[in-house]
Amino acid sequence: MGNEDVRVRGLAARAGGWSARHRWAAVGIWVLFVVLAMGLGSAAGRVDVDENNQLKGETHTAAQIIDDAGIKEPAGETVLIQSRDGSGKATDAGFRAAVADVVKAVEGTGEVTGVTSPYDTHTISRDGRTALVQFDMRGDADTAADRVQPVLDAVAGVQKDHAGLRIAEIGGASMNKQYQDAFGNDFQQAEYSAVPVAFGILLVAFGALVAALLPVGLAITAIMATMGLMGLVSHVQPMSDTANSVMLLVGMAVGVDYCLFYLRREREERAAGRDAGTALRIAAATSGRAVIVSGVTVCVAMAGMLFTGLAEFEAMGLASLMVVAVAMVGSVTVLPALLSLLGERVEKGRLPFLGRGRRRSGGSRESRFWTAVLRGVLAKPLVSVLVAVGALLAVAAPALGMKTQQLTLDQEFGDSLPIVQTYDRLNAAFPGGSEPAQVVVKAKDINAPEVRQALADFKKRAISSGASRGPVTIKLHDAQNVAVVSVPLVGGSDMDKAVKSLDTLRDDVRPDTLGKVDGVQAPITGQVAGNHDFNDQLLGSVVPVFVFVIVFAFLLMLVSFRSLTVAITSIVLNLLSVAAAYGILVAVFQHGWGASLVGAEGVGAIVTWLPLFLFVILFGLSMDYHVFVVSRIREARARGRSTPDAIQHGVVTTAGVVTSAAVIMVAVFAIFGTLSMQSMKQMGVGLAAAVLIDATVIRGVLLPAVMALLGERNWYLPKWLHRLPDLTHDEAPEPPAAPVRDEGERLPV
Repeated sequence: MGNEDVRVRGLAARAGGWSARHRWAAVGIWVLFVVLAMGLGSAAGRVDVDENNQLKGETHTAAQIIDDAGIKEPAGETVLIQSRDGSGKATDAGFRAAVADVVKAVEGTGEVTGVTSPYDTHTISRDGRTALVQFDMRGDADTAADRVQPVLDAVAGVQKDHAGLRIAEIGGASMNKQYQDAFGNDFQQAEYSAVPVAFGILLVAFGALVAALLPVGLAITAIMATMGLMGLVSHVQPMSDTANSVMLLVGMAVGVDYCLFYLRREREERAAGRDAGTALRIAAATSGRAVIVSGVTVCVAMAGMLFTGLAEFEAMGLASLMVVAVAMVGSVTVLPALLSLLGERVEKGRLPFLGRGRRRSGGSRESRFWTAVLRGVLAKPLVSVLVAVGALLAVAAPALGMKTQQLTLDQEFGDSLPIVQTYDRLNAAFPGGSEPAQVVVKAKDINAPEVRQALADFKKRAISSGASRGPVTIKLHDAQNVAVVSVPLVGGSDMDKAVKSLDTLRDDVRPDTLGKVDGVQAPITGQVAGNHDFNDQLLGSVVPVFVFVIVFAFLLMLVSFRSLTVAITSIVLNLLSVAAAYGILVAVFQHGWGASLVGAEGVGAIVTWLPLFLFVILFGLSMDYHVFVVSRIREARARGRSTPDAIQHGVVTTAGVVTSAAVIMVAVFAIFGTLSMQSMKQMGVGLAAAVLIDATVIRGVLLPAVMALLGERNWYLPKWLHRLPDLTHDEAPEPPAAPVRDEGERLPV
């Protein structure tokens, strides 16, 4: 029954048809591709982003001077020694003994060089309660975090012998170790949790072990192949651990989604009475095409990150683009082959308490919940639009006051970690001492009288201008004619105040001192300067990225659906979804409203890279649902249904698969909301909230209400656009009615 010849055309249909006819070849080619990609990528190795060279402006100029001079700046470390009760002073005998013990202990590790006593360098706070022992780590600064543990242990040993004092270490190596440990542990936890969570949800959704394994298997193989490709591509565009983790996140999301869409349609057609071959051809022409349209749109969105000019973003964008492309190709090639091979066995491993016969899977069975919702929405579409848009705009309103910055150590981890407490105490005693600005001075002769005088003047003016309270130190590299001036910035961990101090150095102090000597370069770098420059460069790339993504997504929707109205509404609805996500981020993490509900706290800012990252990711991923739902609406309309009937049919028949896909995405993204780093919490909560809003309010209420208001104008295409290429597909005829569902039978996915 219902096995009439279904003529289909289009790339997805042809790919699916070929794979179904040559199933072993298709599976073999996919396995070979994954193995070759992994093997070649492993052999080539991965080239990572050089953080010093990813920024433009002064930060890049300073790094370039250091590199050209062949200077290997070591990782600096500091041991803070402080009276606990406030009565002890650095001049006390016990305090001096503790300083001597620290110097002896760190020197004894053999991992450090250039150890200095606070009594020689005058690194004693104004109140006399705090002193700093400073030294450098031996070897390459980039790997110092891997070697700092023995030094940390030595300092901890001294602390045990001097209970009346606080003795703790902080510096570039120890802070990097904290970041690496937290970042690695966080993502390891996320990676280990994501696959079981996705599989568990799919198992409940499909009720069969084999059917649940297919989407997870496709996602994992796509991720494995992309990891190999990243190794190869990194020799042209360097990659990073962050790019790898984002790739895994995106790969799991789209890999599962695409397979879910395809598998759901194939099961629906077979349940409607079609044979396996016909069901596969229809799935290829409909869901397969939706996968390609969605995949290309997501790839375009990810490509937007290539316009930032920031190496880290370019790495994330390219890695995400590759995994989406690989998952898309796998969904329209190897998946049809596997479905053809498995046949009835796709229902193997059925869970009895969720089970039902495959033939009773309810092909076009409509969700009762969404049927009820749609009945109200379509009865009063104008009211539904006004309420939904009003609610979304209210949620988005806090985004108008969004403040972005790179999070400091205390913002990132809170004040519960010992290293964060040390960071705060150091900044209180020596404002900016934990993250000083560095002025890299390059001259023809660094020892020329006018240069030495300018350096001395700069040192004095840095303090007298109020930008620093000292101590300002100058380190000369005579052979290279380079000097590095370290200037603790007033403001310390308060980024706004620290940036004002930085601006004072750059705009006032430097021009009046070093700037008056001909031939002298003096770019100012450091943690605060790097964050400030990163923020400025990223904000400067927002408009080009937004324009690129929106314009190309609009063109893809226009060509794919041959409707100007559908293209415009797609963009507007996606922008509303992103705006609502921004509003939630600002409310929770900037203002702290309800932050405790997600185990976070308000830190007064959103991490700099997140808004642009969220825009690109969400704009791409939300197209998954949009393309899938609108494709079903258009398909029903092409079969002769009225527009209101087609809207209801398209939304309620896709409700199950959209809900399942959204639940998986929300669950996976929410895992990141449980991690220890504030930036990861912001990313996880932002993504999870946006997907939830997109799959419910946007696709379930606003989309059908807007389409109902527009009526036949949904399919409007001006005559002058009729020359556009026709990428639509031949729709399958209306399938036969599904068998009656038995009482107590589980609703379809």
